[in-house]
Amino acid sequence: MRAASSGRDDPAVVHATEEPMTRYLVERTFPDGLALPADDAGAQACRGVVAVNGDEQVTWVHSYVTPDKKKTFCIYDAPSPEAIRKVADRNKLPVDRITEVRVLARNFGSFVALGFILVKSVHPA
Repeated sequence: MRAASSGRDDPAVVHATEEPMTRYLVERTFPDGLALPADDAGAQACRGVVAVNGDEQVTWVHSYVTPDKKKTFCIYDAPSPEAIRKVADRNKLPVDRITEVRVLARNFGSFVALGFILVKSVHPA
């Protein structure tokens, strides 16, 4: 965390800002399928994984699983791929691939709107 003055406000007022973590897509293969019961035992297992992840500032965002439950695609915020691998090892979770990703949709609407305006101006209806 670093301190920063907004410049518009009173210069004596300091605001705390956090550096954003990098976002990663983590691909995993479970040859026998992901065995995560939908009960208290499954919830407890997830809490344990989250606790270990916190030791390395790794935050799970959400996951997708294939219908056969043999592959997962998980989104994490983390300081580095090494931090993800470290907690995966401690949590006894496989890691096939870690890819840094960015959100496209956040600005995508602006590009689509701009493209529509350009197309309409070049090809009037």
